[in-house]
Amino acid sequence: MGIEEFGGGQHEKSDVLVVTTNDVPGFRVERVIGEVFGLTVRSRHIGSQIGAGLKSLVGGELKGLTKTLVETRNQAMERLIQQAKARGANAVLMFRFDVTEAADVGTEVCAYGTAVVITPQQ
Repeated sequence: MGIEEFGGGQHEKSDVLVVTTNDVPGFRVERVIGEVFGLTVRSRHIGSQIGAGLKSLVGGELKGLTKTLVETRNQAMERLIQQAKARGANAVLMFRFDVTEAADVGTEVCAYGTAVVITPQQ
């Protein structure tokens, strides 16, 4: 797996800035729109489960599962950005991920934060 398959985050040309901080230096919050989230649930692929089980016997990274989790997080983040944009936001503050097991059949990934409108400080 190349490094491009390990990472995620927002695209450089996104209309919505997403940050984990409470504010953005050089900008002020004009309006708080409220909580937004992007959610996805992924089932486990039987082949990857078998491979992961075998790999766990000898140790090491479970690359197939890592790649799946990266793709899942990116999808959840894209949905968060779409929701924020649809509600009129140009930024999401206090961005976080929450990952939980979904009834033993998959993994739920929720990307969430606070949608806001920010403007450059004068």
